[in-house]
Amino acid sequence: MGTRRTVHEHHHLFVEIEIAAAASMERLVHTVAVVAALLLLLLQPLDAAAAATCSTRCGGIGISYPFGIEAGCYRDGFNLTCDHSYRPPKLFLGDGTVEVLEISIPGGTVRVNSSSIALSPAAGAPGKKANSTARYHTWSGLRRGGPFFVSPEKNKFLVLSCSNVQVLLLAEDNSTVNACATYCPPAPGKGQPFQFPLSKDCSGIGCCSAAIPKGYTSYSIQVQPPGNVSEFDADSSVYIAEEGSYNVTHLIFETVKTLPVLLDWVISNSTCGKELPASGCRSTSSSCQNYTSFAYKGYRCRCSAGYEGNPYVVDGCQDIDECAHWELHSCYGTCINMPGTFRCQCPDETNGNPFIKGGCIKNKKSSQGLSIGLVASGGSILVLLAFGAPFVTRKIKQQKAQKRKDKFFKQNHGLLFQQLVSQRADMGERMIITLAELEKATNNFDKTREVGGGGHGIVYKGILDLQVVAIKKSKIIVQREINDFINEVAILSQINHRNVVKLIGCCLEAEVPLLVYEFISNGTLEHHLHVEGPVSLSWDDRLRIALEISTALAYLHSAASMPVYHRDIKSANILLDESLTAKVSDFGASKFVPIDQTGVTTAVQGTIGYLDPMYYYTGRLTDKSDVFSFGVLLVELLTRKRPLAYHSVDGDGLVLHFASLVTGGVLADLLDPQVMEEEDGEVQEVAALAAKCVRLNGEDRPAMREVEMTLENLRIKRKQAARDAKSRSYDDDGQLSTDDTASEGDTEQPSGEYTVEEQILLSERYPR
Repeated sequence: MGTRRTVHEHHHLFVEIEIAAAASMERLVHTVAVVAALLLLLLQPLDAAAAATCSTRCGGIGISYPFGIEAGCYRDGFNLTCDHSYRPPKLFLGDGTVEVLEISIPGGTVRVNSSSIALSPAAGAPGKKANSTARYHTWSGLRRGGPFFVSPEKNKFLVLSCSNVQVLLLAEDNSTVNACATYCPPAPGKGQPFQFPLSKDCSGIGCCSAAIPKGYTSYSIQVQPPGNVSEFDADSSVYIAEEGSYNVTHLIFETVKTLPVLLDWVISNSTCGKELPASGCRSTSSSCQNYTSFAYKGYRCRCSAGYEGNPYVVDGCQDIDECAHWELHSCYGTCINMPGTFRCQCPDETNGNPFIKGGCIKNKKSSQGLSIGLVASGGSILVLLAFGAPFVTRKIKQQKAQKRKDKFFKQNHGLLFQQLVSQRADMGERMIITLAELEKATNNFDKTREVGGGGHGIVYKGILDLQVVAIKKSKIIVQREINDFINEVAILSQINHRNVVKLIGCCLEAEVPLLVYEFISNGTLEHHLHVEGPVSLSWDDRLRIALEISTALAYLHSAASMPVYHRDIKSANILLDESLTAKVSDFGASKFVPIDQTGVTTAVQGTIGYLDPMYYYTGRLTDKSDVFSFGVLLVELLTRKRPLAYHSVDGDGLVLHFASLVTGGVLADLLDPQVMEEEDGEVQEVAALAAKCVRLNGEDRPAMREVEMTLENLRIKRKQAARDAKSRSYDDDGQLSTDDTASEGDTEQPSGEYTVEEQILLSERYPR
């Protein structure tokens, strides 16, 4: 019995040993598998999982493989530097010489900053004249041979110079690959040694451009001036810049040190056929595309059709939902998304072509069932149609009319206007006028109700709520006209001044917006000033009108809630009421300017003859632009001559001739004889003020507040002199007496006060 127990125990022992051995073997196999997996991971190239530990942004710029900052995070040649000494940090290529502005993986481009190259004798050949050649170089932050190259399709070689030079673009082997030449003809006017181009084109006058050849990392610039040029123009400069990133006028008149350049980047100095694309194109849903030129051969990776993402990392190209991208297909049936593509089919119980509108038609079986149902209920439907047709027709017409109104309301920036009036409910209630009300007020805009207008619109006379009003309607249905109208609403709705035209309301549900003002029948300053015959407005009225206009402009520039620059001050835009009080009108071209800014860069608008020349040349609008236009208006009041029509014997315009006569002290020949007869010593001061306002440099002109104060003082002195002359009279006995009542009724409000009365004046439309 004991022997049997021992054998049994040995049997169990062997079983336990076998189980332990099997467990040890299983653990060994598991360990080997783990080690093998780790080795495989270490041997694999960098993919999306590993890249997750790398920096993905620097200063707001996204970074994806093959680019990277940390070691092991980028492909050879694609290393970046994130410089944290800047706030925010800046990203640079390589060791930090070329600043990166944007990286595009799908486009295969990098946008970088390129410094301008200033052309000067010292930089090329110290101490030598311009009849020798000078050579300069672009940036040196790109490796020769790639992977970054100046993109030929998106960049231009740009030269700004009036030294009459020829500039050569040299490749890395010093061979000439392109060239352009500049020339500046003498200016027809005075004060300018040469004439700058006045358009965005670089045609050779002061500016020339040339295409960039493909496949180079950097270029050399060689200047070859002709022999008759004595020295370089100090303001000459050369750029390699991305098309659309610059304005030629700004480059001429402003110092621009850097411009963006678009670089192409490619993988490897090889092609898709010679190197296995999988080494670079890691996503299974990607393809290889060659990038070749006479100087370089390489390739790029692209996600396959129906995929988007990064083809340079494993599983980087993800399937997109084509059904959600309507622009990728025109499926009018049922769209079913599939890997890399989609399927478009007609819905159930229909057949036909799902790719055309109305192409899916119901099956005959279904149509027959529907026909039977219609026949069965045909009698009831006919009865309903007979009684409901007029109601339905009326409803349809109302809906169509409402849709048209909604369409025009959005087209006329009605949503913007709603946002404007939402802050002032009282203004919204009184300013919104329906189209039906205006049609009734003007007898459906009858031609007999037309009372004026110009190049931009027509003014109708009407009666609205027992009040005579003027309704301005644009003649042309273009977006710019609509923008001008809405701009005028936005500005006038927030301005309250006794010398600024006021708005009663507007209508935005018509095809073009309509503005409503209080009707004024006394015309414009231009109409009253330029009349037939020797006698026009009196000098006293002209001086008072000038003061009222300056008061309004000073208010717009410095006292309004947000400064407003009018941009089109002229005699045709000044309305006069029955008492000849001036009202500034036509704010369609005006601009709001943030309080913390002194000016804005914008498209040039205004009237030639009154337009500030510095604003015309630079596009920079400031308060001094209105000062110049007001100065021209002062000259017009003094001389009674139209600014655009007048030319002196020497061919000078009115402003230039006036300024030269003021300097020479021989102004009398140009002044209006009526002014010379009626003035009492103020003309010379007004003329000097006008000459200051029309100075070429805007910073040399006075502010409108200074102009207002000067004219206010002149008016006070003139009125005081008139009172003194009137009060000095003799009685019947020959005794000198003072008439204390002589000045009664001869008082008026100071023009600097701003009333809160609700006066709205007509803004007549004249062509600008």
